[in-house]
Amino acid sequence: MKRILLILAALAAWQHWDRLEPMLLGNQQQVAEHREVILYATSWCGYCAKTRAFLGERGIAYTEMDIEKSADARRAYDALGGRGVPVLKVNDTVIHGYDPQGILAAY
Repeated sequence: MKRILLILAALAAWQHWDRLEPMLLGNQQQVAEHREVILYATSWCGYCAKTRAFLGERGIAYTEMDIEKSADARRAYDALGGRGVPVLKVNDTVIHGYDPQGILAAY
C-alpha cells in the first residue's frame, strides 16, 4: 500500500511540476516574471484555441497577435519564419504549431 501511495504522489508531483517548482525553488520565481510570451494566431484556428487553453490552464500570461487583423503582427510572424499557425515566441525560442512540451520547456 505504501508503494502505491508513493507512486501516486510521484505521478502527481510530476504532473504538476510547473506549479511545484516555484515553491521549491523560490529564487527562480523572479526569473519567471521576466518571461515574454507572444502567440501569433488567427481567430478560426483550432490549434490556436488549444494553445490559448493550454496557456490559460497553466496561468501563463501571453500577448496574442492576430496575423490576419494586424499588419505589424503579420510582419513579425513572417520574420519568425511563420509557415502556419500557431507560432509562439517564448523569450528567444520560437515554437511552430501546438507543442505543449515545447512550450513548457521554453517557458
